[in-house]
Amino acid sequence: MPKYLIEVKYTLDGVKGLKAEGGSARVAAATALIESVGGTVESFHFALGETDAYVITDMPDAVSAAAATLAVNAGGGATTRTVALLTATEADAAAAKKTLYRPPGN
Repeated sequence: MPKYLIEVKYTLDGVKGLKAEGGSARVAAATALIESVGGTVESFHFALGETDAYVITDMPDAVSAAAATLAVNAGGGATTRTVALLTATEADAAAAKKTLYRPPGN
């Protein structure tokens, strides 16, 4: 299954919810969401700084990943940024794939 990194930034309401419910409740909620679209959570880490949490997931496809992040964003407690992750084999295949491209100005 494809892997995705989901970066989570809590809104003020999300921070209030985290403070009231604790981190374990947010991990459980995220896990339930990801599993509801057919995925699994590999890891969930809270963070200090601009991003409040990082979640690495396995998802059946991009549509499932989009559905999960849309649900979070629509809920109003957080915003997300989703990054598709590639294995070394996938990166090798991308590097070997023949492409046509002309850089600007050439």
